[in-house]
Amino acid sequence: MDDCCEAKASELIALRDRQRRVLVTVLGVNAAMFLLEAGAGLLAGSTALLGDSLDMAGDAGVYAFSLYVLQRSGVWRARAALAKGLVMVAFGVGVLLEALAKLGSPAVPSPELIAGVGALALAANGFCFALLFAHRGDDINLRSTWLCSRNDLIANCAVLVAAALVAFFASAWPDILVGVGIAALFLRTAASVLRESLSEIGRGRSLPAR
Repeated sequence: MDDCCEAKASELIALRDRQRRVLVTVLGVNAAMFLLEAGAGLLAGSTALLGDSLDMAGDAGVYAFSLYVLQRSGVWRARAALAKGLVMVAFGVGVLLEALAKLGSPAVPSPELIAGVGALALAANGFCFALLFAHRGDDINLRSTWLCSRNDLIANCAVLVAAALVAFFASAWPDILVGVGIAALFLRTAASVLRESLSEIGRGRSLPAR
């Protein structure tokens, strides 16, 4: 029995080490892409790129919090997921407000810059998604992190579609509409993560104290 327990403890330590390495990697990728996309979004005047960059910034913070709670209890990991849900809500609302602000004078953004940076972001998030995929079933902390990464891929593809439509129609409306769509995706996933994390926290609090 002791040998069995020691083997399980060693497996858990190895799993946490793998999770830590993955989270450190995706944290660095998202922080770097936030700086790149934010600058490109401002330069191109693109709502879609700015929305995607804010998502990168939120994800970087989320991954940092995930690292913090990695060795903590299930309730702490559920709290991390709750924080991620709140971050997604905040960024979803922020992108919606930015899109509304552009409705009065929708200047046409640069489709070439949107497409170039969007393709780079897609490659970066594809790499992060592949790393997180293997850990999506580990616990609620890693599952919610994987959902964030999945949303990033969808948002990146939408940014590329926006670039193509802006170039075709010579209009800012595709960029604005895609930005709103990205915000709606954030809010929908946030609702799911918040429900799951609150349920997990509730179950943890209902357990008898030891």
